[in-house]
Amino acid sequence: MENYYQNKSGLIPFLEEKALWARKEMLNIHGIAPGTRVASCLSDIEIFVALYYGGILKFNPKNINWEERDRFIISKGHGAISLYPILADLGFFDKNELTKISQKEALLGDIPDNRIPGFETINGALGHGLGVACGMALALKKKKLDSKVFVLMGDGELYEGAVWEAMMLAGQYKLNNLILIIDNNKISMLDYCKNIIDLEPLEEKFLAFKWKVLRIDGHNLTGVYSSLKTLKENKNDCPKVLIAETIKGKGVPRLENDVLCHIKSLKKEEIDEIIKKLQ
Repeated sequence: MENYYQNKSGLIPFLEEKALWARKEMLNIHGIAPGTRVASCLSDIEIFVALYYGGILKFNPKNINWEERDRFIISKGHGAISLYPILADLGFFDKNELTKISQKEALLGDIPDNRIPGFETINGALGHGLGVACGMALALKKKKLDSKVFVLMGDGELYEGAVWEAMMLAGQYKLNNLILIIDNNKISMLDYCKNIIDLEPLEEKFLAFKWKVLRIDGHNLTGVYSSLKTLKENKNDCPKVLIAETIKGKGVPRLENDVLCHIKSLKKEEIDEIIKKLQ
C-alpha cells in the first residue's frame, strides 16, 4: 500500500504514535479475549508497525491475493494478535470484528489462520513458518517476481529442528528474497531461553549458514524501520535475518521480563489503569 504512512510530522514520530496506539489496542483486545497471550503480543508491535505503516511491506487490502504483494508469514502464532488492529485499521476487515475476538463464529480467534484477510498461512505448530517461507521464496523466483517473503519467528521457535533445516536450505539456494525477523525476547513459555538451551551466539550461527545478519533494539522504531528497509533493498545473493532484541510484555511493568509472563493474564481494571499510564 503506497504512501499510507506519509505524515507531516515525519515518519518516525508517526510510527511511534502508531506503536503506542497498537499497544493500547492490544491491551483492549486482551480485555475482550483473556485467552490471548498478551505478553507475547506486546514484544513485536514495533516490528508490525514498521512493516505496515513504514512502507516496507508491499500489500493491497482491496486485493489481498495481488500476485505482486510481499508475503508475510507470522510463524510466532501467539504473538500475532497485535496485528489484528493494524489490519483492521488498514481496511483488511471491518473494525467491528475486534469487538468479537474468540467469540462463537467470530472471524478472529486466539490464534490466527488464513481465513482472516491479511494472513497468508494458518499459525500451526511452531517452527514451520520458515520452511513455508522458503517454498514461497523459491516459487517467487521461478515466477521471476520481485516480491519479498518476510517471516516473524519467536526465539523459542529456534529449538525446532525444522527451523535449522530451512536455514540451511535458504543459504544453499541463495534466497535473497527472504527476510527473517526474530523476536528475541529471551523468554520461552515457562523459562528463560538461556536456561533451556542457550541460543547464543546467534549471529555466528546464521553467518555459518550463509545469511546476512543485523541485530537491533526491537523497540527503537528508527532502528527497526531503517534495518528492515536496508535488508529489503540489499541485493546480496543470500537470505537476510534481523535479530530484534525485545522485551516480553513491553509496556506492562508487571509482565516485563517475568519468566512466566507468557501464561499470565491481566484483569480488566488493571488493563484500564495501564492504558492510562501509557504514553
